[in-house]
Amino acid sequence: MDQERATAAQLWEGSDWLFATPTGGPVNPRTDYDEWKRLLRLAGLRNGRLHDARHTAATVLLILGVAERAVTGIMGWSNSAMAARYQHLTTQVRRDIAQRVGGLLWDSPTEDPKLGS
Repeated sequence: MDQERATAAQLWEGSDWLFATPTGGPVNPRTDYDEWKRLLRLAGLRNGRLHDARHTAATVLLILGVAERAVTGIMGWSNSAMAARYQHLTTQVRRDIAQRVGGLLWDSPTEDPKLGS
């Protein structure tokens, strides 16, 4: 913050905001909302709430197979029960599970060349 204060010089507003403008003042609550809407338009995506991005992030972590404890930490949740609210079982996740279970049940065991059998 000292560097930001020096850069802003006489324009520094001197507040202790966690998220602040370059001059140390409070960020306008609409800033994130407006930037989110702009990014959606630029990307050619459907309109959506900024909060929907949390659901998307949590679901992507599920698809990637990230451990629940890690997801809880990344998402800032106090407990893993939030995963049920934010992570959504996509067709891709269901298909992957079905293939893994099918492989476990129906695929013939592979021989381990190290064991010689």
